[in-house]
Amino acid sequence: MPDLYAYTDGACSGNPGPGGWGAVLIAREGDAVVKERELKGGEAHTTNNRMELLAAINALETLSTASTLTVVTDSSYVKDGITKWIYGWKAKGWKKKGGEIKNIDLWQRLDEARLRHDVTWEWVKGHAGHPENERADELARAGMAPFKG
Repeated sequence: MPDLYAYTDGACSGNPGPGGWGAVLIAREGDAVVKERELKGGEAHTTNNRMELLAAINALETLSTASTLTVVTDSSYVKDGITKWIYGWKAKGWKKKGGEIKNIDLWQRLDEARLRHDVTWEWVKGHAGHPENERADELARAGMAPFKG
């Protein structure tokens, strides 16, 4: 069975402003890529964090069967939120001390999507020459393009 990876990224021109998200799903057997799929989308008025979340959500939601995969993101917001913060939020009825959870709609959607899979989350430094992260960034910018003036 191949190893499955989802490389995700979000982009925004202004924050808020027009934004896009991109994801590259890659199935590997050893060093060989056996299947690859690219996803992208965007919105006219959004934030970078929402686009980062939508990249991960769409990567997970596009998988039609329960899968074991690694989601690779350059967003510490997404990685820390889904691996650390979310447990406290859920224990407190989707609330946090000191105020509302920003992007709660997307955090709940990401939580639902990830529970269908066995997901490992990895963070990589963005814009540091990581080929798949750079490709996800290109897709995010392409997803944003139709919404830029």
